[in-house]
Amino acid sequence: MGTLAQRLDVIRSGFEKQAPPEALEVMHRATRDLAAQVAAEPGLGAGDALPPFRLEDQDGNVADSSELLERGPLVITLFRGHW
Repeated sequence: MGTLAQRLDVIRSGFEKQAPPEALEVMHRATRDLAAQVAAEPGLGAGDALPPFRLEDQDGNVADSSELLERGPLVITLFRGHW
């Protein structure tokens, strides 16, 4: 079955054979831009504390991490949505 990276390479290769060239260029450009941003501003590592933040939930309600942490441990789930 292979590693996750190997399986993703197979999926990516199959997609790239079928996708329109203009769509591939947009996707590759976005990937390069994201990689450059990550290199310029590295994210948190394992065990690092997340800085305080405020985010809106799916209903527009503001969640404040400091307030939530006062009630106990905080679990964050990120959902990228549908493409």
